[in-house]
Amino acid sequence: MDFDDFQPLLARAQSHAAHFIDALPERFVGARAGREEMMVALDAPLRDAGEPGEAVLDLLAASAPRGAQACAAPRYFGFVIGGTLPVALASDWLVSTWDQNAGIHVISPLAAAVEEIAARWLLELLDLPRESGVGFVTGCQMAHFTCLAAARHGVLRRVGWDVEADGLMGAPRIHVVASAEAHVTVDVALRYLGMGTRSLVRVESDEQGRMRLEHLRDVVASLDGPVIVCAQAGNVNTGAFDPLRGIIQAARERGAWVHVDGAFGLWARAAAGTRPLADGIDLADSWATDAHKWLNVPYDSGVAIVRNAEDHRAAMTVSAAYLVQTRGAERDAVDWVPEFSRRARGIPVYAALRTLGRDGVADMVERCCAHARRFAARLGAAPGVRVLNDVVLNQVLVRFGEDDERTRSVVSGVQQEGTCWASGTTWHGMAAMRISVSNWATTEEDVDRSVEAMLHVHRELAARAATSTT
Repeated sequence: MDFDDFQPLLARAQSHAAHFIDALPERFVGARAGREEMMVALDAPLRDAGEPGEAVLDLLAASAPRGAQACAAPRYFGFVIGGTLPVALASDWLVSTWDQNAGIHVISPLAAAVEEIAARWLLELLDLPRESGVGFVTGCQMAHFTCLAAARHGVLRRVGWDVEADGLMGAPRIHVVASAEAHVTVDVALRYLGMGTRSLVRVESDEQGRMRLEHLRDVVASLDGPVIVCAQAGNVNTGAFDPLRGIIQAARERGAWVHVDGAFGLWARAAAGTRPLADGIDLADSWATDAHKWLNVPYDSGVAIVRNAEDHRAAMTVSAAYLVQTRGAERDAVDWVPEFSRRARGIPVYAALRTLGRDGVADMVERCCAHARRFAARLGAAPGVRVLNDVVLNQVLVRFGEDDERTRSVVSGVQQEGTCWASGTTWHGMAAMRISVSNWATTEEDVDRSVEAMLHVHRELAARAATSTT
């Protein structure tokens, strides 16, 4: 291989990518193949001499229409997965082309400057304290890890314990308070940080998954020692927001650190129509979010934000004799994230924000929420269909036939039919379809086509059930 190989291979990859993107609006949304077919297509003995790069690209591209879900398609409503803005995808290609290790400034002044600017823009857009530390991580899992590491440092520093030097053995026990509906990534972060899930104290939640403020007050008043409270902006099932201002006030009275899981809900701050949902969120101590959700940049892209930048930096930074770290205003990303070597994932964030501007981000958020309300109105009006949640953001929970088996069958049938793709969940003991509208490309027509497909599957199942009982 030599440098002459780049151009034909990149041109071939671009052609395959263009075909994949062109097919997104109308293709079968789910994956048609499972492990067995993919293994048959892709598995082979590793050859001594290797294979031509063109053939490898062709093989991968041929496998994608059947083995890859169309997660970036306008009728993909599974989990909480955003699409990919054209400029975000294009800039991500440049990131791979430049192949910069964005860990320290001296390796890539370009990546460091772009991430410094993107961090500032994010704080402005989300109206969070401008002095906050910002780290670009893989996703909300590592954003929680980063923020809770800073929280661990901060609450132990206040009682005179240096956790980075002395570890947790012998340290005052930290109590972590979270809602009964907190996302599992908070639990996992506690495991990674050595605090363990038994440090968690659960607070009751209401029918929409919001933390009960009165119970929180009782819980924090009963605890001795350092406390971290984890609140939620956007329940992963309902989209509901915890009463953030009240939670933060109660936590402050106790001297607790408040961390907010805003994986997708933090973006509500960017739009006037949804901003009131996040009232008081700027008073917290740390925030975790995903850019690959509502900012619609490619995976993987999460953001960790910590009000006290010194706590953030102290929890993350490393040094070594061979590193050339900055002594001035330059940004070393290794000071703000757990990773040492890392791709310059802040560049697609910069590109998306610069292209969209404030109004573009706000419009994307508000359009997705309007589409979610349209889903709820049309499905909720159909016989035998019930919407289980108050649709305040972009999440819709739907139940069919007041029956778990019927609901799961509708979810499975919709996935097999292929017009759209939505995932299933269990909400307060009931099976439900979970519809998450997170894609810039989704239109009202996409919503209406998806509703018709869902109701068609529902009616067919109802007709079969009626026939079988006669």
